[in-house]
Amino acid sequence: MSAVDFEALWQALPQPALLIGADGAILAANAAAEAFLSASTQQLTRRSLAATVGAQSRVLDMATRARGGALSLVDHNVTLSLPDGRTRAVDVQAAPLDEASGAVLLLIQPRSIAEQMDRTLTHRAAARSVTGMAAMLAHEIKNPLAGISGAAQLLEMTLGDAERELTSLIRDETRRVEKLLERVEAFGDTRPPVKTPVNIHDVLDRARRAAEAGFARHVRFFVEYDPSLPPVPGDADQLMQVFQNLLKNAAEATPKVGGVIQLRTSYSPGVAIAGPGGRRESLPLLLTIQDNGGGVPPEIRRDIFEPFVTSKAAGSGLGLALVSKIVADHGGVIECDSEPGWTVMRLRLPIDRSAEKESKQ
Repeated sequence: MSAVDFEALWQALPQPALLIGADGAILAANAAAEAFLSASTQQLTRRSLAATVGAQSRVLDMATRARGGALSLVDHNVTLSLPDGRTRAVDVQAAPLDEASGAVLLLIQPRSIAEQMDRTLTHRAAARSVTGMAAMLAHEIKNPLAGISGAAQLLEMTLGDAERELTSLIRDETRRVEKLLERVEAFGDTRPPVKTPVNIHDVLDRARRAAEAGFARHVRFFVEYDPSLPPVPGDADQLMQVFQNLLKNAAEATPKVGGVIQLRTSYSPGVAIAGPGGRRESLPLLLTIQDNGGGVPPEIRRDIFEPFVTSKAAGSGLGLALVSKIVADHGGVIECDSEPGWTVMRLRLPIDRSAEKESKQ
């Protein structure tokens, strides 16, 4: 195999990989490592491993112990502190190359993706459990609410101004409960989305423009799209609902002065999820929405997509649960990565392959 072939193999590795020299310097980094560490190979090779992961990191200790040895070392659930302040839970493998050079190969496997895929199934099951409750609420509560609102409207016609304030309050509160029930009812629709090829950038731009004209007037948007991305198989209206919900949460979290939301799309192969019948579905389309808000409270961070989990005093805790359900119905996954000062929502979606199937027929 030629050197060019080895370079292609190195760059094709789906997990971040670093080659560490005997002196602890980073000698090489593959494309996945560049994306994970948010730095180019040129930048990384000017740093030492200690400067990248921290002098007290277990990763640094693994590289030291593996150097010159005969066996590779594996450590699970390592908390990795990244140069930009993020922390990620990862599995790390350190393998010595040869005794003469003292070089070590580090392979990093972020745990959040795999864990999020498992949690997506839990979120979907939770959504199904809410479905039965939604049907009961629609029948048992919405009809009486309509009667209460109608009775309050009739009373308004016979009362004075002071009393009308009370009937107006009744009607406002019944409307608020009805809207909440409508959001819960969204879980009751178990029909799969009608999927057609969707340009994800068109939908995302529509959501961004609507946000800029309304709830995100105070926010500066920074956009970085990969124009070569193929379409997504999906329902454009449902995906619009996903993006509007995520942008609204991000805008509400950002400061009133200096609020920033970054939108990025990219092609990121190497992630797949088990589909119906055991078939594995690749999720190469990556979309990230990052804000500079206060971050998600750590006590609810792992359960942020569960129904009725919220950090908002007046929140219902249904918005992100519905987002997770819609993304799952589209064959994708969503994960949240958050620390004080920033939050990133990452959506991974499949690409439309209907044209390929038609060409094979």
